[in-house]
Amino acid sequence: MAVTTYYLEMKSSDELIEKTESRGLVVQEAKIDEFRFNRFLYQLIGEQWDWTDKLSLSDEEWKAYVESPNVRTWVAYYDGAVAGYFELNAKESGDTEIAYFGLAPNFIGKGFGGYLLSQAISNAWDISSTKRVWVHTCSLDHASALSNYQARGLKMYKEETE
Repeated sequence: MAVTTYYLEMKSSDELIEKTESRGLVVQEAKIDEFRFNRFLYQLIGEQWDWTDKLSLSDEEWKAYVESPNVRTWVAYYDGAVAGYFELNAKESGDTEIAYFGLAPNFIGKGFGGYLLSQAISNAWDISSTKRVWVHTCSLDHASALSNYQARGLKMYKEETE
C-alpha cells in the first residue's frame, strides 16, 4: 500500500489562522520531564494511527529524548481526562517541529482538533528562536489531519509517496 507524506510549514506567526473556541479543552505544558508520561501519551494517541517509530526505544532513550532542552510537551485535558497532546522540537536553526500531535480516541470528532493545533502553532512561535514552524502528516493519519493543518495556515512544501 502506498503511503503519502505531506510536509507543511509556516514562516511567520502572522500566517496562523487561529481557532480560539476551546470547547472546554484546557491545554497545559508539562514542565516537569517524565519520560514515562510522554511514552504513555505517544501510545495513547498514536496507537490508532500505527505510530511505531518510538515503540522500541529503551527507557534510557526515552529519557534522553524527553529531557532534551529542545523538546517541550503540552497536554490537553477535558474534564480531567487526557484529551490529546503535542510535542514541539525546537532546533538551533530556528526550525520548530510539531513532532507529535493528536487527540485521544474518545475525543476525536468533537471539535477539539482545530483549537489544539492552534495552541501548538502559537506555542511554537512563542519559542524565541523560532523562524519557521513545520509538521509532517501522512495518508495513514486521520482523514481530517491535512485539512486541519492547512486550515490553521500551514502551507504544503513537499509531498512524497512510497
